[in-house]
Amino acid sequence: MKISDIYTKAVQMGIDADFRTNEYVARLLERKKEKYAKLSDSQKIEFDAESLQNPYSDTRILHVADDREIKKVMCGIDIEVGEILLAKELGDIDLVISHHPMGRALADMHEVMELQADVFHKYGVPINIGEGMMRERTSEIARAFNPRNHWRTIDAAKLLGINLMCIHTAADNISATFVREAIEKGNPERIEDLLIILNEIPEYKLAVGLGVGPRLFTGNTENRCGKIIVDMTGGTEGPPKIYERLAQAGVGTIVDMHISDDHKKEAEAYHVNIMVAGHMSSDSIGMNLILDEVQKQGVAIVPCGGLIRVSRV
Repeated sequence: MKISDIYTKAVQMGIDADFRTNEYVARLLERKKEKYAKLSDSQKIEFDAESLQNPYSDTRILHVADDREIKKVMCGIDIEVGEILLAKELGDIDLVISHHPMGRALADMHEVMELQADVFHKYGVPINIGEGMMRERTSEIARAFNPRNHWRTIDAAKLLGINLMCIHTAADNISATFVREAIEKGNPERIEDLLIILNEIPEYKLAVGLGVGPRLFTGNTENRCGKIIVDMTGGTEGPPKIYERLAQAGVGTIVDMHISDDHKKEAEAYHVNIMVAGHMSSDSIGMNLILDEVQKQGVAIVPCGGLIRVSRV
């Protein structure tokens, strides 16, 4: 496999796992192309042309030092300068893959957050409400990420001649779909039943031994689940005020990767059960399923940087 083959495979798997359907994603890309065609030459220079083919702004090839045949990949949930140095020290790593984005993939991550409005709409929140609330939150995230040192790790990869890419929302879509299907199959009545289902997923089972397994952050294990949302994709956390709207729509439980104190307070105020499945472990699910497809092509996988590697090959 070449770097472009892995990238294309990851994006397509993300699209296939996107609950908005392939047809809807295709319409989004077509709309983007129509808008691009209307831009001036100066505006097109600033435009990320890759977004015409890939709907996930936080999934990108970040640096190609050598477009070689990929035989060994080092992959982590977080890749920083230390992991780039480690790849160089190991000496036989053909490509480093980060789950969390960097470079322009991080600077533009807010663009994938509109996906969350569709998630909320699927579970009963009017689309105009979801879009309005997400617009404010998206602006907040864009401002928060703007001053970060986005290119530090990429600069290290350039200096050391390391191929580098990141797979974020494409992988998170896969995680969300995998966990949602496991929950639907188990059909839990109460929170304690939901916890049993999650702990049967290998990544979460291993996370339990590491002290970071699934935990209930709001509610009680005796509570009935009600309508369950698996909220694991769309860049980062949505607006805290969304819990009121979700509760009004009949949502009883949210399975998430992580939750801030502000979000926890809002969830408690509206009696929404919050099950935090785990951050590194949830991210690992989607990445593992992508890496399994890469492994099937004869590529060796070296886990690092928080990846809880489980192979289903």
